[in-house]
Amino acid sequence: MPQVMEFKLPDLGEGLTEAEIVRWLVAVGDVVAVDQPVVEVETAKAMVEVPCPYGGVVTARFGEEGTELPVGAPLITVAVGAGAGSGSPAPEETERSGSGNVLVGYGTDHSRTARRRRVRPGSAAPVPAGATAAAAAPVATAATTTAAVTVTAAAVPVAAGPVPVISPLVRKLARDHGIDLRELRGSGPEGLILRADVEAALRAPQQEPQPVAAAPAAAAAGGERIPLKGLRGAVAEKLSRSRREIPDATCWVDADATELMAARAAMNAAGGPKISVLALLARICTAALARYPELNSTVDLAANEIVRLPAVHLGFAAQTERGLVVPVVRDAHVRSAESLSAEFARLTEVARAGKLAPADLTGGTFTLNNYGVFGVDGSTPIINHPEAAMLGVGRIVAKPWVHAGELAVRQVVQLSLTFDHRVCDGGTAGGFLRYVADCVESPAVLLRSL
Repeated sequence: MPQVMEFKLPDLGEGLTEAEIVRWLVAVGDVVAVDQPVVEVETAKAMVEVPCPYGGVVTARFGEEGTELPVGAPLITVAVGAGAGSGSPAPEETERSGSGNVLVGYGTDHSRTARRRRVRPGSAAPVPAGATAAAAAPVATAATTTAAVTVTAAAVPVAAGPVPVISPLVRKLARDHGIDLRELRGSGPEGLILRADVEAALRAPQQEPQPVAAAPAAAAAGGERIPLKGLRGAVAEKLSRSRREIPDATCWVDADATELMAARAAMNAAGGPKISVLALLARICTAALARYPELNSTVDLAANEIVRLPAVHLGFAAQTERGLVVPVVRDAHVRSAESLSAEFARLTEVARAGKLAPADLTGGTFTLNNYGVFGVDGSTPIINHPEAAMLGVGRIVAKPWVHAGELAVRQVVQLSLTFDHRVCDGGTAGGFLRYVADCVESPAVLLRSL
């Protein structure tokens, strides 16, 4: 006789405590294999497909798309064992060994206690989606006992199916204005609902305000209230922590990048994969960090020690639809300019698709921030905690410049270095920045250290 196993939202790592259901990948009644992805969730850092450690038949799903769940809340229940589906493992074997999946704290540890599920004001508590009231009632009772929520199976109408929308920004826009995405007809490929479709619905005069949208719109000050959560909340917390803990200082210098741009043009004209400006700057950074290792370090407050790190894991700022993220290029110090270009391109593409794994966004030791892409010349970057420094690069633009004793029009860039004053003094920071500027102005300087 099959046994119903409850699969809870696992710990996705790096201190993440909650996730939002983006898209269900299975329906009630589907047969799933061990480690088959069953749901796509959005954390504060990335989109993640969550695999289930049980094989069998899905008997219930908990939460509709757009629902935010805490770690430890039920996701689905699966009937495993005899008659549950071809190839399903015995429940006792699954319980004993787990799936071996690599998600942090996942699969093999069943000792985690469940946490109270957060229910948004004005909304009913969730029940398994896609099940009939009669079939879902026993499972809902067990699940809601675990999640400390009391609910009857008939409290929420059954969803007709997944909403054809991918972008979390589109879902948030609809939620904030009380628009039911299931009532919209998408103009994108295969009926995909786009932001323009939601905005068109907002302009439609026939829609009446819905109760869900009334609460945030009724702010006493009359202004729009935007929840500081998800990626924006994670960024806010990290930047605030950086300001609280790190005594930072900034120095900057203008550099003539004409020779660097000419060298890049010559490299790309020689054939082979194209080399990006960011890759050349990254290669210069790794060479500078080899000379000034103090800036490739972190401060251990508990031990009251500065820890100099042996490898350079280079973070770089990437603007995406979800906001600013900082993917990390592992072992940047041993990569060529060509390898760096390829890895920057790959991670940027994955970031814009919202598919970065938590491991892609953590473990950086130094960050390169090219804010010149926004058309600005300078900035005072905030250090990406717990790193010790960040190099900011402004736009490369034609400016009057004294070259070889004469006034000329040259390609000029402003470089800014923000550093943790605990790990070094101004002389070290200035030496690092001056070396970077010298390499930018005369790439032959870099060849001496290769």
